[in-house]
Amino acid sequence: MNDEILLTKEGYDADVAELEELISVKRPEIAERIKEAIAYGDISENSEYDSAKNEQAELEHRIEKLENRISKAKIIDDEDVSNDKVGLGLSVRLKDIGSGEIMEFKIVGTAEADPLAGKISNESLVGAALIGKKKNAKVDLQVPDGIANYEILDIFRKEKKK
Repeated sequence: MNDEILLTKEGYDADVAELEELISVKRPEIAERIKEAIAYGDISENSEYDSAKNEQAELEHRIEKLENRISKAKIIDDEDVSNDKVGLGLSVRLKDIGSGEIMEFKIVGTAEADPLAGKISNESLVGAALIGKKKNAKVDLQVPDGIANYEILDIFRKEKKK
C-alpha cells in the first residue's frame, strides 16, 4: 500500500501554516485555560477543566493528523504539470452538455478535496474520469441518475494569490 498523500503546493503550504498556528498559538492557549481551571480547585466537577481538556484532545488529534499528512505528502506543483491534459493541480472548466451549465473545478488529491470550494479529488467519480483528458474532449459518466455528459472547455492553472 502506498502511504503517499498527494497534495498541491497550495494545500501543503496551508497544512504547514495551520500546524504552526496550532502548535505555537492554540496549544499554549489551551494549556493556559487548563492551568486556570485547575486553579479553581476540585476538577472532578469543573466544567471549564472538562471543556479545556476536550478541546486539548481535539487539538492534539488535529496536530497528529496534520503532522502525518505533511510527513507523507507528495507535493504536486501545478507548474510541473503540463496543462495540455487534465492533471492533478490543474483547473478544468466543463460544460454539462445536457443542461448547458458551466462548471469549474481544481483537481486535487483526496486529502485536500473540498467540493464546496471547487476542489475535487483525483479519485472522485468526476475527477478520475477527467484525468488525462484533453481540451474539447467529451466525457460520459455513469451517475446515480443515469449518464452525465460533459465537454472539457479549458484546462488551466489558477493564478497564485500574492
